[in-house]
Amino acid sequence: MKNNVLITVLFVLLALTFVSCKSTPKFSDVTGKEWLLVEIKSDTQGLTFDRKNLKNEGFGEIFTLNFDGERISGVGAPNRYTAPFKVEKNQVISIKLVASTLMAPIREPERLKEQDYFTYLQNAYKWNFTKEGKFELYSKNKDKAEAVLIFSLGTSK
Repeated sequence: MKNNVLITVLFVLLALTFVSCKSTPKFSDVTGKEWLLVEIKSDTQGLTFDRKNLKNEGFGEIFTLNFDGERISGVGAPNRYTAPFKVEKNQVISIKLVASTLMAPIREPERLKEQDYFTYLQNAYKWNFTKEGKFELYSKNKDKAEAVLIFSLGTSK
């Protein structure tokens, strides 16, 4: 009987250890790195952006994202941009109005216009860092449809 109680107690302690070790994403894993937008998935339209298509269209490293201090920055298509942001508990994020340079694009990617990218950033409300090393921003488009922007680590910088 004592052995059964001891085994049960050890099993419960082991289970609690595994539950408490569940890793939660840390925003510090995201900051100080350059992220490239690789996909946008929408509930209503499925996959609406895929970086592979950019290479086929002749575009370089556009739609980048960096988190430093209390500001985001990066390259749209073709403008550089910046905006203040705030991260709160439970992976809540808010990004304020994006300010950008005013270069006129010679041409824009077919699937994602720069202003739409900025709208997604400004409508972001939640973030996640996946086990696969991807950074996700949960957002809404200009029509308020849900979307997930998926970023991977960039190669430049």
